[in-house]
Amino acid sequence: MTSNAQAKLAARYGAPNISALQQWNDTIDQLLEHRSVRAFTDQPLPEGTLETLVAAAQSASTSSNLQVWSVVAVQEGDRKGRLSALAGNQPYIHQAPLFLVWLADLSRVSRIADQHGVELEALPYLESLLLGTIDAALAAQNAVVALESLGLGSVYIGGIRNDIEAVAKELQLPPQVYPVFGLCVGYPSPDRPAKVKPRLPQAAVLHHETYSAADEQGVLAEYDKRLGAFYQGEGMKASGWSEQVVSRLRNVSSLHGREELLGELSRMGFGLR
Repeated sequence: MTSNAQAKLAARYGAPNISALQQWNDTIDQLLEHRSVRAFTDQPLPEGTLETLVAAAQSASTSSNLQVWSVVAVQEGDRKGRLSALAGNQPYIHQAPLFLVWLADLSRVSRIADQHGVELEALPYLESLLLGTIDAALAAQNAVVALESLGLGSVYIGGIRNDIEAVAKELQLPPQVYPVFGLCVGYPSPDRPAKVKPRLPQAAVLHHETYSAADEQGVLAEYDKRLGAFYQGEGMKASGWSEQVVSRLRNVSSLHGREELLGELSRMGFGLR
């Protein structure tokens, strides 16, 4: 590894003395550079960017080649503003030149079944909903890797699930389609550069042969210190990761409406058997 590559690895884990990786190339270099961008310039995207990102997204794996996902590209300012309001008033949704809403889409296969006069008995089961959700996530992450290779930045917007029925109405989604998350896309603003946020040590997430949490307490305590130092360096409250987890999940109110997802999905035509 070069000194620059080692610095990128150290930033990813917030550990200056981390051991070097034995394998490294340009793709890994780019992946470790990933960061969420929440400030964009007003520079428009080059012509054809959207189609390039969708081609990358469609190159992701898809279960049984069913391709049960779709994406809505939103560029019109007023619509982005309304979606921002539905997603917790996150300003970068309106600021980014492109907002992609990734969808689990079971409606397309339903229409095909109707054309063939066939009932899809497997469709009302939870597995089908998971299948569409996973497909959408895999496609979106491929698009993120592609856009970052083009010098663009992005941030995922889980808040799009705060009120999926209202989002569906705004985007005119048919039954059996729901918005999994949004994705802001644009050129990162140099005035508010995003930093690489340290992730959990590999010892916390990598298990060999069987799952073991034997050393977890010490590993997480060290990570709490590293993440706290990162936040302090960014002028933010220096809370550790464990405190964040508890704060985020302690109360249902932190779900911001997403606690109603089960009922909303049912009303939107999804079976949850």
